[in-house]
Amino acid sequence: MSTTVSTVHAAIAAAVRAPSPFNTQPWEFAVHPDRVDVWLDQSRVLAVTDPEAHEAHIACGAAVYTLRLALAVSGQRSELVVLPDRTRPDLVASVVLDGKYRPSPHERTLAEAVWRRHTNRRPFLDRPVPSPAKTALMRAAAGEGAQLHLMDEPADVGAVADLIRRADHVLGQDLAHVTEVRGWTGGRDRLDGVSVAAAGRPSTADTVIVLRELGSRATAVPFEQLPLLGVLTTVGDTHSDHLAAGQALQAVLLEACAAGLAVSPLSQPIEVPATRDALSVLVGAAAHLVLRFGYGHPGTVTPRRPVGEVLR
Repeated sequence: MSTTVSTVHAAIAAAVRAPSPFNTQPWEFAVHPDRVDVWLDQSRVLAVTDPEAHEAHIACGAAVYTLRLALAVSGQRSELVVLPDRTRPDLVASVVLDGKYRPSPHERTLAEAVWRRHTNRRPFLDRPVPSPAKTALMRAAAGEGAQLHLMDEPADVGAVADLIRRADHVLGQDLAHVTEVRGWTGGRDRLDGVSVAAAGRPSTADTVIVLRELGSRATAVPFEQLPLLGVLTTVGDTHSDHLAAGQALQAVLLEACAAGLAVSPLSQPIEVPATRDALSVLVGAAAHLVLRFGYGHPGTVTPRRPVGEVLR
């Protein structure tokens, strides 16, 4: 039993490396003899920016995927039960321990990437992402029940960029949203939120994609003119779909990290109902996030709370 407990705690330490909006880390874990329950921590849901906890559920899904992966590479087979108790909707998943497992070399590669993966808000190089890497990213999303729509043609990129610009303007006019974001950014010596070092650089006015303003005081710099964008979608739009999107998100991010790609999320159009609807119409499915892919200089890994602080 002691070996199982140490294995599970190590897997949770990996799971908390999952991405979340503004590094809010909206998850908790409960360890049982036969399973690990993953809970949504309502106290860390962005009340203004994410009132339906859409992005928070995606974050929990990413943590679930990472937990499963970490257990697998430790030799522990698991079975996933999504939303196991309809009377307790904040219990988003149970990861049931189910005997021994032999991980694949690719799973080991992805597990190693967990500790290097980070959001890169800096400019990327004007270097195209090769077709095999694109195929791997799309396959990673499909493996978790989602779809990644990749766009690198000027017209497609322009259509998504317009929605990002519109959403960013709406959000920028919402004082409550701006105040909420400021509360999670720019801090120092804390184990959550987006630090100054991770905020990236502001872009010049001619940049195609509008990146979110996170309070950086650095000089504005030009960004790539034709980025590779990906829109993550699912067929439905329920909490189960949001959790599937989160698992697919982490699968894609780890695949990208293993391939040497940098990634930054562009969540503005998801946070405004009108632009999220328009984005879903554009790609023909329920849209959950826009991702920007490319090659760039390494960014900064943001801190996470220790396992003891996320156990129920």
